[in-house]
Amino acid sequence: MQLWNKLNKEELEVQLRDIGHQYMTLSFYQYAQIPNPHLFRDHLFLMWSKLEVVGRTYVANEGINAQIAVPTKNISEFREELYQIKFLNGIRLNFAVDESEAEFAFLKLKIKVRDKILADGLNDKTFDVTEKGKHLNAEEFNTLTNDPETLLIDFRNHYESEVGYFKGAVRPDVDTFRDSLPLIEKEILKGNEDKNIVMYCTGGIRCEKASAWFKHRGFQNVHQLEGGIIKYARDVIEQGIENKFKGKNFVFDERRGERITDEIIAVCHLCGDPADTHTNCLNSACHLLFIQCETCKEKLDNCCSKKCQDISHLSIEEQKELRKGLNNSNQIFKKGRANHLTYKNKD
Repeated sequence: MQLWNKLNKEELEVQLRDIGHQYMTLSFYQYAQIPNPHLFRDHLFLMWSKLEVVGRTYVANEGINAQIAVPTKNISEFREELYQIKFLNGIRLNFAVDESEAEFAFLKLKIKVRDKILADGLNDKTFDVTEKGKHLNAEEFNTLTNDPETLLIDFRNHYESEVGYFKGAVRPDVDTFRDSLPLIEKEILKGNEDKNIVMYCTGGIRCEKASAWFKHRGFQNVHQLEGGIIKYARDVIEQGIENKFKGKNFVFDERRGERITDEIIAVCHLCGDPADTHTNCLNSACHLLFIQCETCKEKLDNCCSKKCQDISHLSIEEQKELRKGLNNSNQIFKKGRANHLTYKNKD
């Protein structure tokens, strides 16, 4: 059996429709010592292919980070086989709050071996990522963040917190997790050593490493929201407690967001109307991630500018010719910071 998938996006969509499965989107992570991540990767690929799992997973010596979708009929078998892996036995699975934002959250199974499951820019061999801060459940999180002596920090990137965040949170204007660690220590934590530090992210993986890092750096009262926004959103509903999150939770799959509350706190990057739907520009040479309202989406055919719209109307061969020698990775990486986003950059 081959250990990778070679179909393109269109072929994958047709294949998934023909199969007709109902999927449950979930995520999990675990920091652990994996001596041979390549062997472990192949084991997972064979096991999950058999269960028709799709999604994206990273494996490294430091652990595993998975964002996947499992056919509903195979959930029990998936959980049983996953829990047979010693360091994953009993691992918490974060199930999606809202499955309605896209037809398929993922189109194929991708499992990649990386140097780290979460790039952090750190090079300190004395740092132990398992020495994490205290986990808080939803009720404990609400109680502690009501305390004026608590510092609540959003550990996500600027384009994530733009569409949704917890009330009272400090939201650093950063592009990556590796950017956030030095900036937060220098500009937010310095001088607040005696305060309770509470951090949150999408599913917990960034806060887990950050809490361990800041404990390593000498901060004492370090806490993190267990299971991140995904688990919190489910728990407040099930437990009937106050929901302190407002807006949408950005997620890294085809849905690009889970609706947590009806509040729309962001605006279209092109016209300024209320909007919180992220889209990728239809022009393959651009593919910029930005926020677009339905009116601008219809006007520009899902593109970020008239220029990209014109290019998207060309033949595939003409588009390929225009892309030769171009490298737009820096623009794509900036996610919503491109200079031509008229309203976003009006100041």
